[in-house]
Amino acid sequence: MADQKHRILMVSDFFFPNFGGVESHIYYLSQCLLKLGHKVVVMTHAYGNRSGVRYMTGGLKVYYVPWRPFLMQNTLPTVYGTLPIVRTILVREKISLVHGHQAFSTLCHEALMHARTMGYKVVFTDHSLYGFADIGSIHMNKVLQFTLADVSQAICVSHTSKENTVLRSGLPPEKVFMIPNAVDTAMFKPAPERLGNDEIIIVVISRLVYRKGADLLVEVIPEICRLYPNVS
Repeated sequence: MADQKHRILMVSDFFFPNFGGVESHIYYLSQCLLKLGHKVVVMTHAYGNRSGVRYMTGGLKVYYVPWRPFLMQNTLPTVYGTLPIVRTILVREKISLVHGHQAFSTLCHEALMHARTMGYKVVFTDHSLYGFADIGSIHMNKVLQFTLADVSQAICVSHTSKENTVLRSGLPPEKVFMIPNAVDTAMFKPAPERLGNDEIIIVVISRLVYRKGADLLVEVIPEICRLYPNVS
Protein backbone atom coordinates (compact mmCIF):
# COMPACT_ATOMS: atom_id res chain seq x y z
CA MET A 1 0.00 0.00 0.00
CA ALA A 2 1.26 3.47 -0.91
CA ASP A 3 0.42 4.98 2.51
CA GLN A 4 1.98 2.14 4.54
CA LYS A 5 4.62 3.35 6.99
CA HIS A 6 7.77 1.26 7.33
CA ARG A 7 10.40 0.86 10.02
CA ILE A 8 13.63 0.71 8.05
CA LEU A 9 17.11 -0.38 9.15
CA MET A 10 19.97 1.04 7.07
CA VAL A 11 23.14 -1.05 7.39
CA SER A 12 26.66 -0.26 6.19
CA ASP A 13 30.23 -0.03 7.44
CA PHE A 14 30.34 3.42 5.86
CA PHE A 15 28.57 6.22 7.72
CA PHE A 16 29.29 9.58 9.36
CA PRO A 17 31.68 10.77 10.79
CA ASN A 18 33.49 9.01 7.94
CA PHE A 19 33.01 11.05 4.77
CA GLY A 20 32.14 9.85 1.29
CA GLY A 21 29.40 9.25 -1.24
CA VAL A 22 27.86 6.22 0.49
CA GLU A 23 27.78 8.03 3.84
CA SER A 24 26.03 11.07 2.36
CA HIS A 25 23.62 8.87 0.40
CA ILE A 26 22.49 6.95 3.50
CA TYR A 27 22.11 10.13 5.56
CA TYR A 28 20.06 12.11 3.01
CA LEU A 29 17.96 9.11 1.99
CA SER A 30 17.16 8.55 5.68
CA GLN A 31 16.18 12.21 6.12
CA CYS A 32 13.81 12.01 3.11
CA LEU A 33 12.22 8.82 4.43
CA LEU A 34 11.78 10.40 7.88
CA LYS A 35 9.98 13.36 6.28
CA LEU A 36 7.62 10.89 4.58
CA GLY A 37 6.69 9.52 8.00
CA HIS A 38 8.76 6.33 8.07
CA LYS A 39 10.90 5.29 11.02
CA VAL A 40 14.59 4.98 10.08
CA VAL A 41 17.45 3.45 12.10
CA VAL A 42 21.09 3.21 10.97
CA MET A 43 23.50 0.45 12.01
CA THR A 44 27.24 0.89 11.54
CA HIS A 45 30.46 0.19 13.43
CA ALA A 46 32.08 2.44 16.04
CA TYR A 47 34.27 5.32 14.87
CA GLY A 48 36.93 6.18 17.44
CA ASN A 49 35.14 7.04 20.68
CA ARG A 50 31.77 7.33 18.91
CA SER A 51 30.12 4.15 20.16
CA GLY A 52 26.64 3.22 21.33
CA VAL A 53 23.39 4.92 20.29
CA ARG A 54 23.41 8.46 18.89
CA TYR A 55 20.68 10.66 17.46
CA MET A 56 21.06 12.89 14.40
CA THR A 57 18.90 15.48 12.62
CA GLY A 58 15.21 14.65 12.37
CA GLY A 59 15.39 11.95 15.05
CA LEU A 60 17.58 9.61 12.99
CA LYS A 61 18.75 6.91 15.41
CA VAL A 62 22.22 5.48 14.80
CA TYR A 63 23.66 2.34 16.38
CA TYR A 64 27.47 2.60 16.48
CA VAL A 65 28.18 -1.06 17.26
CA PRO A 66 31.44 -1.36 19.29
CA TRP A 67 33.49 -3.15 16.65
CA ARG A 68 36.70 -1.79 15.21
CA PRO A 69 37.36 -1.74 11.44
CA PHE A 70 40.29 -3.84 10.27
CA LEU A 71 40.64 -2.82 6.60
CA MET A 72 39.35 0.22 4.66
CA GLN A 73 36.69 0.95 7.34
CA ASN A 74 35.33 -2.61 7.07
CA THR A 75 34.70 -4.79 10.10
CA LEU A 76 36.22 -8.26 10.28
CA PRO A 77 34.01 -10.82 8.44
CA THR A 78 32.59 -13.24 11.04
CA VAL A 79 29.38 -14.48 9.31
CA TYR A 80 27.63 -15.42 12.58
CA GLY A 81 29.36 -13.03 15.02
CA THR A 82 26.97 -10.22 14.08
CA LEU A 83 23.77 -12.29 14.45
CA PRO A 84 23.04 -11.44 18.15
CA ILE A 85 23.32 -7.64 17.73
CA VAL A 86 21.49 -7.64 14.37
CA ARG A 87 18.64 -9.68 15.84
CA THR A 88 18.48 -7.44 18.93
CA ILE A 89 18.15 -4.28 16.79
CA LEU A 90 15.61 -5.87 14.44
CA VAL A 91 13.38 -6.96 17.33
CA ARG A 92 13.86 -3.88 19.54
CA GLU A 93 13.12 -1.40 16.76
CA LYS A 94 10.29 -3.51 15.26
CA ILE A 95 11.97 -3.29 11.84
CA SER A 96 9.92 -4.16 8.74
CA LEU A 97 12.59 -3.62 6.04
CA VAL A 98 16.39 -3.92 6.00
CA HIS A 99 18.36 -1.81 3.49
CA GLY A 100 22.05 -2.65 3.02
CA HIS A 101 24.51 -0.35 1.26
CA GLN A 102 27.74 -1.01 -0.66
CA ALA A 103 29.07 -4.34 -1.92
CA PHE A 104 32.37 -3.85 -0.11
CA SER A 105 30.72 -3.61 3.35
CA THR A 106 31.00 -6.85 5.35
CA LEU A 107 28.48 -5.55 7.91
CA CYS A 108 25.97 -5.00 5.09
CA HIS A 109 26.37 -8.56 3.75
CA GLU A 110 26.04 -10.19 7.16
CA ALA A 111 23.00 -8.09 8.15
CA LEU A 112 21.18 -8.91 4.88
CA MET A 113 21.88 -12.61 5.32
CA HIS A 114 20.64 -12.67 8.94
CA ALA A 115 17.57 -10.54 8.10
CA ARG A 116 16.52 -12.91 5.30
CA THR A 117 17.07 -15.89 7.62
CA MET A 118 14.62 -14.25 10.04
CA GLY A 119 12.11 -13.62 7.24
CA TYR A 120 12.54 -9.86 6.77
CA LYS A 121 12.27 -8.06 3.43
CA VAL A 122 15.71 -6.84 2.37
CA VAL A 123 16.91 -4.30 -0.21
CA PHE A 124 20.49 -3.84 -1.39
CA THR A 125 21.99 -0.72 -2.98
CA ASP A 126 25.26 -0.96 -4.90
CA HIS A 127 27.17 2.31 -5.20
CA SER A 128 30.30 1.33 -7.14
CA LEU A 129 31.62 -0.53 -10.15
CA TYR A 130 33.88 -3.55 -9.71
CA GLY A 131 35.92 -5.65 -12.10
CA PHE A 132 35.88 -9.35 -12.90
CA ALA A 133 39.52 -10.34 -13.40
CA ASP A 134 41.61 -9.40 -10.33
CA ILE A 135 41.62 -11.64 -7.24
CA GLY A 136 39.84 -9.09 -5.03
CA SER A 137 36.96 -8.65 -7.47
CA ILE A 138 36.59 -12.41 -8.02
CA HIS A 139 36.33 -12.95 -4.25
CA MET A 140 33.88 -10.07 -3.79
CA ASN A 141 31.66 -11.23 -6.66
CA LYS A 142 31.38 -14.71 -5.10
CA VAL A 143 30.35 -13.14 -1.78
CA LEU A 144 27.81 -10.97 -3.63
CA GLN A 145 26.25 -14.00 -5.34
CA PHE A 146 25.90 -15.74 -1.97
CA THR A 147 24.44 -12.74 -0.12
CA LEU A 148 22.04 -11.55 -2.83
CA ALA A 149 20.70 -15.01 -3.71
CA ASP A 150 17.50 -14.28 -1.78
CA VAL A 151 17.40 -10.46 -1.75
CA SER A 152 13.97 -8.87 -2.29
CA GLN A 153 15.11 -6.02 -4.57
CA ALA A 154 18.36 -4.30 -5.55
CA ILE A 155 19.05 -0.68 -6.46
CA CYS A 156 21.90 0.77 -8.52
CA VAL A 157 22.85 4.41 -9.04
CA SER A 158 23.37 4.28 -12.83
CA HIS A 159 22.58 2.09 -15.85
CA THR A 160 26.25 1.06 -16.03
CA SER A 161 26.18 0.17 -12.34
CA LYS A 162 23.04 -1.93 -12.87
CA GLU A 163 24.64 -3.86 -15.74
CA ASN A 164 27.77 -4.38 -13.64
CA THR A 165 25.80 -5.62 -10.60
CA VAL A 166 23.62 -7.99 -12.66
CA LEU A 167 26.70 -9.56 -14.26
CA ARG A 168 28.55 -9.87 -10.93
CA SER A 169 25.72 -11.10 -8.72
CA GLY A 170 23.62 -13.18 -11.12
CA LEU A 171 20.48 -11.31 -10.06
CA PRO A 172 17.58 -11.26 -12.55
CA PRO A 173 17.59 -7.81 -14.26
CA GLU A 174 13.91 -7.29 -13.37
CA LYS A 175 14.88 -7.38 -9.67
CA VAL A 176 17.41 -4.55 -10.07
CA PHE A 177 16.21 -0.95 -10.28
CA MET A 178 18.15 2.13 -11.38
CA ILE A 179 17.68 5.26 -9.24
CA PRO A 180 20.32 7.84 -10.25
CA ASN A 181 22.24 9.91 -7.76
CA ALA A 182 20.91 13.47 -7.82
CA VAL A 183 22.01 17.01 -7.03
CA ASP A 184 20.25 18.54 -4.01
CA THR A 185 18.96 21.77 -5.57
CA ALA A 186 18.25 23.22 -2.13
CA MET A 187 21.99 23.17 -1.39
CA PHE A 188 23.56 23.59 -4.85
CA LYS A 189 22.20 26.31 -7.11
CA PRO A 190 23.53 27.53 -10.47
CA ALA A 191 25.12 30.98 -10.64
CA PRO A 192 22.50 33.70 -11.34
CA GLU A 193 24.49 34.78 -14.39
CA ARG A 194 27.24 33.13 -16.42
CA LEU A 195 30.77 33.98 -15.39
CA GLY A 196 31.95 34.09 -19.00
CA ASN A 197 30.86 33.05 -22.48
CA ASP A 198 34.22 32.00 -23.87
CA GLU A 199 35.88 29.88 -21.19
CA ILE A 200 34.53 26.44 -20.25
CA ILE A 201 35.52 25.26 -16.76
CA ILE A 202 35.24 21.53 -16.05
CA VAL A 203 35.13 20.51 -12.39
CA VAL A 204 35.74 16.93 -11.21
CA ILE A 205 34.34 16.10 -7.78
CA SER A 206 35.81 12.78 -6.72
CA ARG A 207 38.33 11.08 -4.51
CA LEU A 208 41.60 10.80 -6.41
CA VAL A 209 41.90 7.02 -6.26
CA TYR A 210 42.34 4.37 -8.94
CA ARG A 211 38.84 2.92 -8.43
CA LYS A 212 37.34 6.32 -9.27
CA GLY A 213 39.35 6.62 -12.49
CA ALA A 214 42.09 9.01 -11.34
CA ASP A 215 44.48 7.34 -13.80
CA LEU A 216 42.10 8.14 -16.68
CA LEU A 217 41.90 11.81 -15.63
CA VAL A 218 45.69 12.12 -15.88
CA GLU A 219 45.52 11.00 -19.51
CA VAL A 220 42.32 12.81 -20.52
CA ILE A 221 42.95 16.31 -19.10
CA PRO A 222 46.02 17.18 -21.27
CA GLU A 223 44.30 15.82 -24.38
CA ILE A 224 41.12 17.89 -23.83
CA CYS A 225 43.15 21.04 -23.12
CA ARG A 226 45.14 20.45 -26.33
CA LEU A 227 42.03 20.00 -28.48
CA TYR A 228 40.02 22.83 -26.90
CA PRO A 229 42.08 25.88 -25.86
CA ASN A 230 39.05 27.51 -24.18
CA VAL A 231 38.68 24.65 -21.66
CA SER A 232 40.11 24.90 -18.16
